[in-house]
Amino acid sequence: MPWPEPVSFTGAHARLAPLAHAHRDGLIEAVKDGELWRLWYTAIPSPENMDKEIDRRLGLQKAGSMLPFTVFDADGRIAGMTTYMNIDATNRRVEIGSTWYAKRVQRTALNTECKLFLLGHAFETLHCIAVEFRTHFFNRASRRGIERLGAKMDGILRSHQIGANGTLRDTVVYSVIASEWPAVKQHLTFSLNR
Repeated sequence: MPWPEPVSFTGAHARLAPLAHAHRDGLIEAVKDGELWRLWYTAIPSPENMDKEIDRRLGLQKAGSMLPFTVFDADGRIAGMTTYMNIDATNRRVEIGSTWYAKRVQRTALNTECKLFLLGHAFETLHCIAVEFRTHFFNRASRRGIERLGAKMDGILRSHQIGANGTLRDTVVYSVIASEWPAVKQHLTFSLNR
């Protein structure tokens, strides 16, 4: 049995559903909002590459290393993608990543609620010992967002990856560990209720 298994989440601001090919058109519309694929420091699919990205994520799910989700906003419109990735069932660790949102929902309660779903499931159902977040050093908006969640920086992996444009990526690594989850949960819940 795969770990973790596909699951859905529904809240006041967001809904997460297992990624499916049927979400393609909505994902294309979402990625066009802000032309997100043009950001040089991140790997967000362009509209013409959405089919390949869906296939890639579903292939990694089949291999047991990713659990991808489609993100819907409060109105039921597709707003982006997120995943559990780098799944390590033996050590009960996952990374939350490969996340992108349409510009219209960035810096809204949608991201907070999505992270509350994913972190809660990781710690309370999957009994993870740690949940990791990684981002490009130059993706300052992502770094600020991860820090606002309550994750702590573990360090920077210098020259960690070669980008599609040939530049070297310094990867900033953050995590929340199991003992921190109650305080992080309280913080996220408080933030959503404000």
